[in-house]
Amino acid sequence: MTDIGAALPKPRVDVWPALTPLLVAAVAAPFIGSTSTFVTLTLASLAMGAMLFVMASGLTLAFGMMDVLNFGHGAFIAVGAYSATVVYRFAAPLAGGSLALDLLVFVAALVFAALVCGALGFVYEKLLVAPVYGRHLEQILITIGGAIVIEQLLLALFGTEPIDLSPPLAFRGSLSFGEIAIEKYRLVALALGLALFVAQLVVLSRTRIGLLIRAGVENREMVEALGYRIDRLFVGVFMAASALAGIGGVLWGIYQNQARAGMGGELLVLVFIVIIIGGLGSVTGCLIGATLVALISNYAGFLAPKLALVSNILLMVVVLLWRPRGLYPLGAR
Repeated sequence: MTDIGAALPKPRVDVWPALTPLLVAAVAAPFIGSTSTFVTLTLASLAMGAMLFVMASGLTLAFGMMDVLNFGHGAFIAVGAYSATVVYRFAAPLAGGSLALDLLVFVAALVFAALVCGALGFVYEKLLVAPVYGRHLEQILITIGGAIVIEQLLLALFGTEPIDLSPPLAFRGSLSFGEIAIEKYRLVALALGLALFVAQLVVLSRTRIGLLIRAGVENREMVEALGYRIDRLFVGVFMAASALAGIGGVLWGIYQNQARAGMGGELLVLVFIVIIIGGLGSVTGCLIGATLVALISNYAGFLAPKLALVSNILLMVVVLLWRPRGLYPLGAR
């Protein structure tokens, strides 16, 4: 009996975008010279890229699954960082007790930030986003307004001065391998970022909820005709996107050793560069885009500090000249 599946054309796997971080590293290596410096910079970049991915993946989910341009995404990053400061303030007596206690408080901060931002995302979606589905210009204006309101509320609640958000004692210091040194916290951030990437891929491609969400994006009327409430699924996606922003805010706040009300707005441009490079709506592209942005930032900062300020803009221009829709656009995911 003829295998019909064998006769069907197999989808083409485009590996070139995935190889771009390796290409960038290979080009930069001879200019950096020192092997230990190159490896240290590269490992630091991978950790930074993981943190950027966590923050940007929420935004690319909201666009790819819901067609929502949320310019208030940065506010959720700041809310996540401030949520972590609340946990650390209450858990101060436990800090530094042991690796297990430090890890427990760190996980509690991540979970609390995710819950707070997820709940805020539910209210945000109902009040601001739901009335402007399908109208991008209005989405941009109303979400910017929402971000301003949230930022001012943070200033009113926590004050105008930055709040300390240092890494737990167990995550401080570095691990040395000869002349190569990497901060412990960067390794934790890298591991967490990769775990969240795998989790998103599994949920979107291997679960019933992921299937329904993707089907709802393609043909909402058909899915609703089968008895499923797409609006509820989309609210869940927005809450998940907000929770990811909160987790990213915790990671970045600890990385910067502080929480500030304006930190999300400052990161928003970088987050948009990441998802534009990766391809709007693509989780895989988001990871590769975040890695590229981090590599270019650190390599340029080491080799040509004056160029570092515009390096990511130049990277985005080069990528869009090669792939106008980004490395892995939604249609090619």
